[in-house]
Amino acid sequence: MEFLANYGLFLAQAVTIVVAIIVVLVTIVALGSKGKGEKGQLELIDLSEALEDTAQSFKETILPKDELKKRAKAQKKAAKESKDEVKPNLYVIDFNGSMDASQVEGLRREITAIVQCAQKDDEVLVRLESPGGVVHGYGLAASQLQRITKRDIPLTIAVDKVAASGGYMMACIANKIVAAPFAIIGSIGVIAQIPNFSKVLKKNDIDFEQVTAGEYKRTLTMFGENTDQDREKFQSEIDDVHGLFKNHVAKHRSQLDINKVATGETWYGEQALEIGLVDELSTSDDWLLSQAQNKQVYLVKYNVPKTLSQKLGKAASTSVEQGLYNVVNRLGQWKGF
Repeated sequence: MEFLANYGLFLAQAVTIVVAIIVVLVTIVALGSKGKGEKGQLELIDLSEALEDTAQSFKETILPKDELKKRAKAQKKAAKESKDEVKPNLYVIDFNGSMDASQVEGLRREITAIVQCAQKDDEVLVRLESPGGVVHGYGLAASQLQRITKRDIPLTIAVDKVAASGGYMMACIANKIVAAPFAIIGSIGVIAQIPNFSKVLKKNDIDFEQVTAGEYKRTLTMFGENTDQDREKFQSEIDDVHGLFKNHVAKHRSQLDINKVATGETWYGEQALEIGLVDELSTSDDWLLSQAQNKQVYLVKYNVPKTLSQKLGKAASTSVEQGLYNVVNRLGQWKGF
């Protein structure tokens, strides 16, 4: 009995501490969210200089002193000869898209800066990673990329991991698509799903009422009963979006057999190259290195300082994701190669 009493006391103390920590965190988040959001700023990072510094650091470590002197002399001579040479610029943008395509705001600002400053022979590289998401968000992201090509500025998109669905809607805008051999490409399709709780409400004697003006203001509903007419209208809307998606891809990748690739399937980079979804197999790193020889490379980045609440939310999200991963991994359900 004494053990149970001590255990109960320990458990109560533990619960009290956890509740206190949660209250403190909630208070901090609430206070942090009351502050005015700080405006972001554009940053221009000289990647050419960073690449040269990295290469030089390695050379100083592994090459003999005589060889270093020889190379330094050659570089000095080359720099003197090309003193008045002005290299075209290669502007690099990173886009790691979420389901809601919230990164579009940063993309908009980055592209606005580039199109205002780009000169003849300048180019743009977008390192794109996205499995897709909401139609309107990725539609806007694709439109932002079109601002580059409409000004006849060459645009290359490099995909190291995935450009599917809305991600490929963006990628197909480019003059050239470069993909890693095992990058996931395609998914030219549309999906929509909605739960329905009407049976649960009926079982618990709960009425649901919905008032609309306009025959198709609402088709499928979460709480009311869905009819065949509702389903047909919703399917028609999905088909319309798919048609727009197909036309968009066909317009920018005219070499594709659009009916063959617009099935919602995905392909790996090597397969995507065979059917014309991409133009070249390469990692973004190798492609960038090949261009850095003849171009001045800049990373264009729009930074928005994170609030305290965002930092705490990110930390909590990471902890939950890691916990779920550990559970699934232990159960042996995680798959990969």
